Amino acid sequence: MLINPIAVLRSPLKQKFGAPRQPGLVDLECQIEFYDPYGDPAAFEGIESFSHLWLVWEFHAIKAITDFTARVRPPRLGGNQKVGVFATRSMFRPNPLGLSVVKLDRVEVSDNKATLWVRGADLIDGTPIFDIKPYLPYSDAVATAEAPGFDAPIAHEVIFSQLALNQLAELGFMEDQDLIKAVIAQDPRPAYRAEKLDERVYGLRWKKLDVQFRAADSGFEVVGVSLIID
Repeated sequence: MLINPIAVLRSPLKQKFGAPRQPGLVDLECQIEFYDPYGDPAAFEGIESFSHLWLVWEFHAIKAITDFTARVRPPRLGGNQKVGVFATRSMFRPNPLGLSVVKLDRVEVSDNKATLWVRGADLIDGTPIFDIKPYLPYSDAVATAEAPGFDAPIAHEVIFSQLALNQLAELGFMEDQDLIKAVIAQDPRPAYRAEKLDERVYGLRWKKLDVQFRAADSGFEVVGVSLIID
């Protein structure tokens, strides 16, 4: 079976580090751009009646897997505990496919080509999309489902230093402050770091920015913001 991308997702998040670990955790607005001929507006007739969509996509930012690994170390279990790959959402899978629910914000049509705007994606910029399907609450939402050990993550407090705020303003990205906070509030660090005293400064790529942050007593502090120079 040969499958080809039908679209690519555009996100303010430019790398794996910082991407929400599950969909719906951060209200990120992303754009789905379709390749020809899949952007034909006729293919989207009726889609706006659905509030949410399933995205089938590729873990494109990891190295190709040549050998099957039956057991993996999920990051949220500290990176030390091994479990079966099919009991995880690990990106290191026999086929690097992801599945996410997103909120459909709107459909735009320009030059006879449709573009979708969605919210809550856990994908990064440039992610290939293979298929899109409507989310059906009566069958897709299971009220009695169990996932032991995977409670909803805690959103930590995030503050900006005065220096970081000044830099954000100077660079013209003040409107991004709340979303940057929401991403860092999910604690993108490896789980084993979260359990130890961590004074390291981390870098998060957001749009054209490198956002530096570190752990603080109350959560996290953004200590600096700079433009990325490629």
